[in-house]
Amino acid sequence: MPSTSLQNWIGARRVALDELESAHQSVGGTGRGRRFATEQINHAYAVLLSSQFQGFCRDLHSECAALIAQAAGSPTLRDIVQAALVENRRLDRGNPTPGNIGIDFKRFGVTLWDEVKNLDVRNASRQDRLEELNLWRNAIAHQDFSHPAIQAAALRLQHVRVWRRACDYLAQAFDEAMRLHLRPIVGASPW
Repeated sequence: MPSTSLQNWIGARRVALDELESAHQSVGGTGRGRRFATEQINHAYAVLLSSQFQGFCRDLHSECAALIAQAAGSPTLRDIVQAALVENRRLDRGNPTPGNIGIDFKRFGVTLWDEVKNLDVRNASRQDRLEELNLWRNAIAHQDFSHPAIQAAALRLQHVRVWRRACDYLAQAFDEAMRLHLRPIVGASPW
């Protein structure tokens, strides 16, 4: 059984993303050809994808912190441990970049990206896709398209779909990596 965070990713978060996918099809149609009216929907879809993935990562981090805190003795110690694990968390104020994710999960004594890549070598390229998504997210949110990697490119639905698939696989890999990492810490499979 997956973590509550992953269940939410494949449930409510997927529904929100599917709504924008449907809006894109309503405006642009499903057939081939250029669709000029969909650029803003593509932008909204990319920003929403980044925010939903950030929410998943933050939820998973909180879930892991709570499990580790539960392993502590007294209720007071549990509160102290949990607060320390989430204090100044980068995912509370920054984008879900590989760097921010890695730093936050390092608090649990895991090098998450190494573990995720050990689960599936394709996760290295998925990490690159996550970097691209966040590059576009920042360009859109700050209306600054001057970065050389995106300067001459137009954001297409196909790009967002590739990023979404990468986020889907990464969410599953994060869930599994943390399950394996937490099992000896908490004395049982956490989910």
